[in-house]
Amino acid sequence: MKQRLAIPLAATLILSLAACSQPAPPTENAPVVNGEPLATRAVMVGTEGPSLPACSSISRVKAGGTDVYWAPGETRAVKAKLAGGVRVSLCEAAENDAWFGVVFDAPGTDPDMCGVGKSVPNAREYQGPCRWGWIKGGTVQLGG
Repeated sequence: MKQRLAIPLAATLILSLAACSQPAPPTENAPVVNGEPLATRAVMVGTEGPSLPACSSISRVKAGGTDVYWAPGETRAVKAKLAGGVRVSLCEAAENDAWFGVVFDAPGTDPDMCGVGKSVPNAREYQGPCRWGWIKGGTVQLGG
């Protein structure tokens, strides 16, 4: 009787230990690079007024992909990585178009759920449900 219990118990213990050796996936799809960001600046939507969509255009990331950062000019930490061809909504430009504030869907979610194709009454920080961040200018094909 004790041997019948010992084998399943040992198997359970081995599987538990094997699961512990796997690192937990990051909360974002890119690990933090060089520590925490010095600055975070949310992307603003509705900056073009209440009669236009909250974000001005849908674009595609150029071949080679791009990193998404927490604020324009803040490159100490990568928030996410986007592959070439991924759709992003351009919502805001900063530093003479050197940076774009973008909204993008998380893997496996519907991009129409981001809600940036509709107008908003006043400019405001984007608060979800999709992801947001800042990319360097020149990393997207405008209107793609």
